[in-house]
Amino acid sequence: MGRITELDVNGSRRRIDADADRTLLSVLRDDLDLTGTKYGCGEGQCAACTVLVDGQATKSCLTKLGTVAGKRITTIEGLAQNGKLHPVQDAFLQADALQCGYCTPGMIMGAVSLLRHIPNPTDAEIVSGMNGHLCRCGTYPRIIAAIRAAAKKGARA
Repeated sequence: MGRITELDVNGSRRRIDADADRTLLSVLRDDLDLTGTKYGCGEGQCAACTVLVDGQATKSCLTKLGTVAGKRITTIEGLAQNGKLHPVQDAFLQADALQCGYCTPGMIMGAVSLLRHIPNPTDAEIVSGMNGHLCRCGTYPRIIAAIRAAAKKGARA
């Protein structure tokens, strides 16, 4: 078991001292105080813990820290730039695509990754691409509408 001493998180090099076998989620929340990434099921089934690793949606509760050393990690806290919400964040607000909000960070990160790979998805592609993201409040129609709206605004960054 090795130690990880630095991570690239939200565009900044962050110094840490963590066992490589710890989960990325635990380090983000407990060591770096980035609590926007949520602990849901701890088994990769709900996707509340989704972050981007080199632009790919990744379930941080299943990801060992050692596998992301040297990679770009983006959390929900890192999406807004220069005080302006990311287009997907804005679309979720405009579509009222949240209720309790617990799943929202993971949903948004999944949607950002989806739109990077499929810039103008059909509703069926949105449903397929967001498969595995669970919302206990059932706001799925509004989530689909938000992703569709973000796509129309060119949300690829």
